[in-house]
Amino acid sequence: MEEIEVKFLHIDPKEVEKRLLGLGAEKKYDRVFRDRVFDFPGWPLDAKKSWLRLRDKGDKITLSFKKRFGISKTGDAGLEEVEIGVDDFEATTLILEKIGMIQKFNEEKRRVHFEVDGVDVDIDTWPLMPPYLEIEGEEWGEVRKVADSLGMEWEKRRTTGAMQIYREYGIEEKDYSVLTFDRQVKRK
Repeated sequence: MEEIEVKFLHIDPKEVEKRLLGLGAEKKYDRVFRDRVFDFPGWPLDAKKSWLRLRDKGDKITLSFKKRFGISKTGDAGLEEVEIGVDDFEATTLILEKIGMIQKFNEEKRRVHFEVDGVDVDIDTWPLMPPYLEIEGEEWGEVRKVADSLGMEWEKRRTTGAMQIYREYGIEEKDYSVLTFDRQVKRK
């Protein structure tokens, strides 16, 4: 299934939250997510622009396969995503390691999540970079409508992942094995 989402950089989180609430958005949560990204030794998934992500959202744990379709002028030319729910973060980590996978990344991000007109709108903050806005929906038209309602310039949208955004700030995410708010450990 194609992931339909865009990101906008260089935002003022307080101003975006004010605009969202003015649109009637409902603030659902403000919490830190834990992510572990897995690959096999030698990173063959990475070579195919794919990855396996285990995410603890605080109220739900998911395991996702993601694959980039290619590159466009705004970033990714689309992203395939297949996701399932799991009920134990550590046990799922152990299963993946038992089948020979390794942890490529151990990361955190803070997400302030809103819903407006059936569209998910998030203010995401990762260690070492400024917050950005992410808008995700079922159709491109509804995503664009929310972006326009928030005063975002559609031409400045990004369809990239956090890794590409880190690069814009001069940080190579792959240089880190741990990238949490309390710890950043460079890969040896």
